[in-house]
Amino acid sequence: MEILGYCGVGLGAYLLGSIPTGYLVARVKGIDIRSVGSGNIGATNVFRILGRKSGIVVLGVDAFKGWFAVWFLASWAARHIAGFDVGQLDYLRIVAAFGVVLGHNYTCWLKFKGGKGVATSAGVLMALFPVVFVITLVVWLIVFALSRYVSLASISSAIALPVAAWALGSSPRMMTVATVMSVLAIYKHKANIQRLLNGTENRMGAKSK
Repeated sequence: MEILGYCGVGLGAYLLGSIPTGYLVARVKGIDIRSVGSGNIGATNVFRILGRKSGIVVLGVDAFKGWFAVWFLASWAARHIAGFDVGQLDYLRIVAAFGVVLGHNYTCWLKFKGGKGVATSAGVLMALFPVVFVITLVVWLIVFALSRYVSLASISSAIALPVAAWALGSSPRMMTVATVMSVLAIYKHKANIQRLLNGTENRMGAKSK
């Protein structure tokens, strides 16, 4: 029964994360966000193409997906699914964390092509590691303010994630979560890393190259 419960939480978190917020917001405006700008369905591309209001909506909803899956869905499962108790809450939250981020990054509704998971990971961090979230947010803001590169800020905060978790004495299982989330975020930015090295990455506020 426990295995089925974990699978149910993972699947529920995946389906929640797979809601393609950026794609849906752009579709309402008659635009296929995959065919313009960077082609990504995440908040950054929505900011560039549709403007600040739409970008904030996508950013907020994507972050909420991560927080809701870890904080509410996992907690509900621990209390209401037979065979679970609050002592297993951390494990359920870990399953939900991976499920919701993978759902966002590889949504089943768009042929498993999704966003980069930064906003959704931020929501996960708010639920799992509130202090670590604040640290990575500060890193993001500083790097972005200095460079105006969203991708560089996101990569920098991803690198800071396991470092901050380690510095704050997180448990081995939470360190594993932080490390995997960091690696996944950096991997999803591999094209951005190449453009940064080539000097062709777009700064926020600049016209697309």
